[in-house]
Amino acid sequence: MKKTGIIGCGWLGSKIADSMSGRYTIYTTATTKDKAEDLSARGFNASVAVFPDFQLEKKLEEWSEIKEMDVLIITIPISGKSCCVSSLYNRMQHLLSFIGDFKGQMFVMSSTGVYPDTPGEYAEESLSPDEVAGERMIRNKYPQANILRLAGLMGDNRLLKNYNVSNLDAPVNHIHYEDICNIIEKMIERGSEGKLYNIAAPKHPSKAQVINTQKDLPFPKEDIAEGKIILSSKLTSELDFIFKYPDPKDFH
Repeated sequence: MKKTGIIGCGWLGSKIADSMSGRYTIYTTATTKDKAEDLSARGFNASVAVFPDFQLEKKLEEWSEIKEMDVLIITIPISGKSCCVSSLYNRMQHLLSFIGDFKGQMFVMSSTGVYPDTPGEYAEESLSPDEVAGERMIRNKYPQANILRLAGLMGDNRLLKNYNVSNLDAPVNHIHYEDICNIIEKMIERGSEGKLYNIAAPKHPSKAQVINTQKDLPFPKEDIAEGKIILSSKLTSELDFIFKYPDPKDFH
């Protein structure tokens, strides 16, 4: 049974751990003792680990179990769009100390938010990892890392109708968490290394269409406004991947 580590076992990390449960030995991290105890009670061997945005007097100790792991999945924010460069650098240095000289298969959750907020279609080639600070720092030390740029995380209790939304005629870029889990497992099976993929559902209805569908209301048929579209064709082509939820209107 392969041993998998998940750094950052929040909403997405917990979904990934649940999807692997029973088929992988899973190690996780949490930011508090209570969360770690809860994860361990669910069968996910948990350690407390915090990666602050400021410098520490000494480096974080290496994760004691990491040398036993075959796969490492990192879900803590590394895109850097929401913080300054120095804060991101400090967080990443703590993370790298915690990981140490890991040689196994690695998955890093980035974000499609790294692309410009301007209308157009964006493929992986639109922006190199060298141009994204967090992705660059990871790849410089771990060239084997697979970088997954995730669209808006949806599914389960995450529904667009529950949020304050503007620009209702704009297209959505969303992904159901089950498809993320399935993509990671397929890449593990294939032994994928050094890949960069956009992870977004291939259909892009308007926000209004998604919200009205979730509310069981008729949705507008008019044309969707020009907007930002994240393309996932590289993923489907290279992995022969078929989305379980290709249309965000069906996420609920």
